[in-house]
Amino acid sequence: MSIVLPGLIGTSSPFVFSDDAVAAAAVTTRCPRAEAPLRSTKTSPSRVIKGCWQLSGGHGGDRATDRTRGDVAVEDFASFVDAGISTFDTGPEACGYGDSELIIGEYLKTEHARKHRDEIQVFTKLCCVGREQSNMTKDWVMANVDRPRKRLGVDKIDMVQMYWNEYNQRGYVDAALFLTDLKHKGVIDAVSLTNFDTQRMKEMLDAGAEISTNQIQYSLLDRRPEKVMKQFCESTGVGLLPYGVVAGGLLSDRYLDAPPDKVVMNTSSLRKYASVVGNVGGYSWYQSLLKCLRAVADKHNTSIANVASKWVLESPVVPAVILGARNATHIPDHLALFDFSLDDADRDSIASVLAGGEQPTQDAYTWERGGKW
Repeated sequence: MSIVLPGLIGTSSPFVFSDDAVAAAAVTTRCPRAEAPLRSTKTSPSRVIKGCWQLSGGHGGDRATDRTRGDVAVEDFASFVDAGISTFDTGPEACGYGDSELIIGEYLKTEHARKHRDEIQVFTKLCCVGREQSNMTKDWVMANVDRPRKRLGVDKIDMVQMYWNEYNQRGYVDAALFLTDLKHKGVIDAVSLTNFDTQRMKEMLDAGAEISTNQIQYSLLDRRPEKVMKQFCESTGVGLLPYGVVAGGLLSDRYLDAPPDKVVMNTSSLRKYASVVGNVGGYSWYQSLLKCLRAVADKHNTSIANVASKWVLESPVVPAVILGARNATHIPDHLALFDFSLDDADRDSIASVLAGGEQPTQDAYTWERGGKW
C-alpha cells in the first residue's frame, strides 16, 4: 500500500580508472571498470554496481514497470551485463535480501552468463546479527559463506562483506580474520565490510584482516563518511562502495517542486531514505538542493540523479557506486554518468547549498545504531 509523506520536516586517489571513466566519449555504450584492483585483491568492479536489494520484495513500486520477481528479473541481468554493469551486490535473507542470491544464481546458469562469466562479479554479505556475535567461530563463518556459494551456484565468491549488529561484542575482529583465512584458501576473493564505522575498521586492519572496501550510505543527503572515514580510507587504500547515492530516488527530477503532501512513498527504499531529509535540513532545504542539481544537470544535459551520483563517484576513495534498479530501463541513464564531469563551478554551487543544511556530527551508520546524526 502506498503512503503519503505528510512533510519531510585534494588527496590523490588510491584508485586508477580507465581512460573511458576519465574522458568519456560523447555517448557511453558500456560502463567502465575500475582499472586498479581493490585493496588486497584482484577484483576490479564495474564503476556502477547493480544493487539487488530491489529483488528482496517490497520494492516493486508501479506494477507496470516492476521487473523484480520471477523470470523477468533473471532476464534483466543480461541487459545490465551487456552494458558493462557486470558487478552485482546482494546478500542473504539475514540481511534482508530475500531471494536475491537465488535470482542471481538462476541468471548465472544461463547461456548468456556463461559467455560473460569472466567479467561478472557477485558481491554478497555475511550478516552477524544473532548469538554468534558473542561466540564467533571459524565453523560458523564457513557455514555462512557456504550457503551463498550454494545459492549462487559458485565455488568462489568474488566478495563477502561483513555486517555486525552489536559493537559491544568484539567478535567482528575474529570474523574478519576468519574471512581473511578463507580468502587465502581461495574460497573468496575479497574481504569487505558493510556499515562499519572507522574505529572498528581500524581495529580489524590493525589485527591483520585484509579489508578491501566498506559499503556505506553516502550521498548529498548523507555526508557522514566525510567526517573521518574518507580520510582514513585515503591513508589506507580501503575503498568505499556507497549505496543510497540517489536516496532511493529522492534525489531525482521526479520530486523537484513536488508539494510535500503529494510525495508518495511506495517502495521500501523511499520510506527508508525519506527520514534522512529531516536530519539534514527539512523539505524546503531539500527542494533548494534539487533546484541546484537541476541547474547543474541542465548545463550537462543530464538528470538530477546523475549529478547526485557523479558527485559521489568522483570522490577519490570511491571506486564504484551501487545503484539499485527495478528494471533495465535505467541503464541508459546509468551509462550517461560517464558522458560528463562536474567542474569547479558545479561543485561550488552544490557546496553552497550543502553548507546551508545541517552538518553531520557522527561517523557513518552511527545514527542507525541509536546515536546522533
